[in-house]
Amino acid sequence: MADFSLPRDTYYLGFDSSTQSLKATVLDSNLKIVLSELIRFDSDLPRYKTEDGVYRDPSGNGRIVSPTLMWVEALDLMLHRLSQSELDLGKIAAVSGSAQQHGSVYWKIGSSQRLSSLDPKKSLLDQLQNAFSTKKSPVWMDCSTTEECRKIEEAFGGAIELAQLTGSRAYERCTGPQIMKIYNTQPEVYSNTERISLVSSFMASLLIGAYAAIDHSDGSGMNLMDIRTKEWSKLALEAVAPNLESKLGELAPAFAVAGNIAPYFVERYHFNKNCLVINWSGDNPNSVAGLTLNVPGDVAISLGTSDTVFMIAKDPNPRLEGPILPSPVDPEDYMVMLVYKNGSLAREEIRNRFAEKSWVTFNKFLQRTPPLNGGKLGFYYKDHEILPPLPVGFHRYVIENFTGDTLDGLTEHEVQEFDAPSEVRAIIEGQFLSMKAHTERFGIPSPQRIIATGGASVNDSILSSIASIFGCDVYTVERPGTDSASLGAALRAAHGFVCREKGSFIPISNLYTHKLKETSLSCKLSVKAGDEKLVSQYGLFMKKRIELENRLINKFGRV
Repeated sequence: MADFSLPRDTYYLGFDSSTQSLKATVLDSNLKIVLSELIRFDSDLPRYKTEDGVYRDPSGNGRIVSPTLMWVEALDLMLHRLSQSELDLGKIAAVSGSAQQHGSVYWKIGSSQRLSSLDPKKSLLDQLQNAFSTKKSPVWMDCSTTEECRKIEEAFGGAIELAQLTGSRAYERCTGPQIMKIYNTQPEVYSNTERISLVSSFMASLLIGAYAAIDHSDGSGMNLMDIRTKEWSKLALEAVAPNLESKLGELAPAFAVAGNIAPYFVERYHFNKNCLVINWSGDNPNSVAGLTLNVPGDVAISLGTSDTVFMIAKDPNPRLEGPILPSPVDPEDYMVMLVYKNGSLAREEIRNRFAEKSWVTFNKFLQRTPPLNGGKLGFYYKDHEILPPLPVGFHRYVIENFTGDTLDGLTEHEVQEFDAPSEVRAIIEGQFLSMKAHTERFGIPSPQRIIATGGASVNDSILSSIASIFGCDVYTVERPGTDSASLGAALRAAHGFVCREKGSFIPISNLYTHKLKETSLSCKLSVKAGDEKLVSQYGLFMKKRIELENRLINKFGRV
């Protein structure tokens, strides 16, 4: 395998603009992490008065948005902090980024001129106050577009037909339904918009001082792109809103160069004028890059605000379980992704209500209760869930006399609450039983290993439950606390730099394989697989959970 070494004494900067924070990771030419920085939206930018980085509509209509200007100010603050560090920003050869998927930004007519003529003596925030036709960006947590989803699916003849073309059925979080809702309910906003960006291409646009292309990976999460041709689907565009293609601009590979960094950042923060900005992508595609996920049989589970399961596939075969996206690091590959909206925030809700707001107590309860939880199964939806498509609500069941050996002749009944330790085990087992069930239904083979990332991946008690339920070893990233999305973005910055230098696409594995032992990119074994009998018992427990889940969907959900 050829060695594509990076120039000595250069750095590669990766951002992650997530739901709750903006993170930065800097790699040196050996792909070692030399600096990381974090800005929490709620605490570091309190004037926006967000909760978990978002605003929830108090009417309960499912509308969830974030203030667009908060992301602008976060970039201001992050670059100020980096400029005050010991890092020489002039040695950064390339920048790329990750962003929460599905969020959308609406640039007001005339904003391209404003963006291209930024004054380095003023902040981004001061100059972009009036650059947006709506200052509240719908984000991935929004679930107010069920009607729009149905209309888009109808335009294609059904959900599976839409999924076969665009990679997924119409989900409420997807940008296509979100744009349709704005066109239908806020026509003045739509008509006053000259460009619609995803959060990823929006942040890249700030850095190059011009509208950046939407990349193939993040763009495929919009219900608007043909995942095989990697072009906008005319049928989807026409179903959503008129003249939409002109507002979306071009699509481009994730590894392509968006442009050189804008003069604003050269003068204000002393970046090198030749610093490349590589197209940004979504957080899950960047996590695939950051976890070096390219081995058949590997499955990654990201345990964050949302929980996500993803793996690499060679042939796209979309189903209704979850989306398939083009890989951000190889134009020949795809990534399978299953998204669960109720991740860390739902775990925190149970921790706060039943475990004294303490992770120490939460873990003690989890360790104190036996696997299978005495037949207690829970469904915990703090927000409208994506998979399965169920509304807000908690549902608890007790399977009478369940021992894990059989379901024959057993009955269950619903209860209001469990005892506190059982609540803790019920949410953990429930979340991962659901993951296992839906990955199997999607056709993903039993994983050889699981790579866990995200905030909860530092919790060995949770990892032990994953190992027992899936029946395989669980690995975590070698460097504790490493954010795989911003790390992946920094790695993609280096990859994009190499591709530009070589004048063609270069497999990303050529860049890092020979360096894995000396960098922060490798993974370590954290928890070994559970015993075979327990794995089999969890298989029965999973079967009962799916039966109850289907019952809930028939009663409350969107099929």
